[in-house]
Amino acid sequence: MKRELKGNLILLLTAMVWGMGFVAQKAGAALGPFTYNGLRMTLAGLFLIPIIVILQNKRKGRSGEKTIEGVDTSQKETLVPQKTSVTASVKGGICCGIVLCFGANLQQFGIYFHTDASKAGFITALYILIVPILCIFLKKKVQPVAWVAVALGIVGFYFLTMAGKEVGLHLATGDFFVLLCAFVFALHIIVVDHFIKTCDGVILAATQFLTAGCISLCLMVLFETPDMGMIMDLWLPIIYGGLFSCGIGYTLQVIGQQYANPTTGSMIMSLESVFSVIFGVLLLGERMTLIEIVGCAIIFFAVMLPQIVDMLGADK
Repeated sequence: MKRELKGNLILLLTAMVWGMGFVAQKAGAALGPFTYNGLRMTLAGLFLIPIIVILQNKRKGRSGEKTIEGVDTSQKETLVPQKTSVTASVKGGICCGIVLCFGANLQQFGIYFHTDASKAGFITALYILIVPILCIFLKKKVQPVAWVAVALGIVGFYFLTMAGKEVGLHLATGDFFVLLCAFVFALHIIVVDHFIKTCDGVILAATQFLTAGCISLCLMVLFETPDMGMIMDLWLPIIYGGLFSCGIGYTLQVIGQQYANPTTGSMIMSLESVFSVIFGVLLLGERMTLIEIVGCAIIFFAVMLPQIVDMLGADK
């Protein structure tokens, strides 16, 4: 129980770090989307490199200690199989990084076009509900409760973005970009799931961040005119978005999931959207209408519903 509590607290901290990341992205919106993402993603990838070295050395130390009982220490045979490949991890990271680049930049374009950090957090959370839709095309089995959650998510999205604004369906430009980002992030989850089985998670993460960062920096050169003075003025949102939201956030997720129950862990990490609202109100002075709050509540319930059903099923 102590180990699980430790994991839950680490994942709660992860959700807080990620929720705060939307505030950093809002502050970084003064830069071009490609400039901000290029800098923070590259920073995140570089941050993970020494962590990879530390973890690799730690694993080597453990493999040297865990030997088959009865074998002479001079002829030690490791019990830890080499299940992952650095080459496979790098290749998988490049593929994931390309998808991540599209998703992250669509999200930043949405924030650039005035979508509040609070709304961006909840619209992005829809990726959890979009995954079952994409699974149809991959011929994967989807639980019936997932479709109930998808329907609720659509209702919540309407209340959050369109209800009470104008007659008919009207979606703001920023909200549209963030919605597209949710679809891409759903695809990203599927791509990561495909590669993670044979890859080292941290190497894959570092590679995907460096890939997304390099592509974004190239797009920055082509389509934006970065201002070095403004970049220096916004050093804090860049560092937070790179080191904390991506680098440290991902590392905490890996550590926390080692101890936490998978279903409980997923529920805790879903609080990212809630923290985006809390920090958006406290730090940016954002305010939401009653209809928008209702939309957030419906989306949050829709995201949690399949996980609650899984938890209840596991207890039987």
